[in-house]
Amino acid sequence: MIAEYPHDSNAFTQGLEFFGERLFESTGLYGNSSIREIDLKSGLTLNSAMLDKNLFGEGLTFLDENRILQLTWKSEKALIWESDPLRIIGDWKYEGQGWGVCLFDDDRLAMSNGSDSLVFRNPETFEVIDSINVTLDGVKVEKLNELECDDQTIWANIWQTDRIIGIDFATGHVTHVLETSNLPLDRETLGQGAVLNGIARIPDSENFLITGKLWPKIFEVSFTGG
Repeated sequence: MIAEYPHDSNAFTQGLEFFGERLFESTGLYGNSSIREIDLKSGLTLNSAMLDKNLFGEGLTFLDENRILQLTWKSEKALIWESDPLRIIGDWKYEGQGWGVCLFDDDRLAMSNGSDSLVFRNPETFEVIDSINVTLDGVKVEKLNELECDDQTIWANIWQTDRIIGIDFATGHVTHVLETSNLPLDRETLGQGAVLNGIARIPDSENFLITGKLWPKIFEVSFTGG
């Protein structure tokens, strides 16, 4: 661990994403789902918007400097937000559940649904381009959740575990396995469901931010330097 920052312990974190120096977060739960811009050093919410009470917010990623894509869990709807001001300007439909999403530099979206499969989509139409199945030593890895695209690697946290994996986006093979159970977090004080969830690459840095649902902290870590 490199540093730690305060985090809203009432935020049921589903996604974490930097765009430039701005940090955005998606939160879940029916009736309490939101999209928000947060200040890393203070943990304060700078701007936020609530989702319809019938929608359960999931992962998010920037489509471009003005548009944010946010998934929903079981509603089969992806919301397109304008970043300034935060308002919905469109949506896309998809089949199945939505969990995590990230955008590659080659203009492809990677999307998870809680299984061992990752689907690649067109970021302008949301049409499916391809898919891969994720395996570790030949065994499928399920419960793929929040995603972060990073060069040729997709980083994913595994739901209900302290594990983050690095996935080769071309083959689906797991190239890195990281454990976060040693983070300085008093887990005995955490409520039910307060599991690891949230990965964001820090711009112009080799480091990442990670957090969890209802966690009081965000941690800055290195995935390669220990």
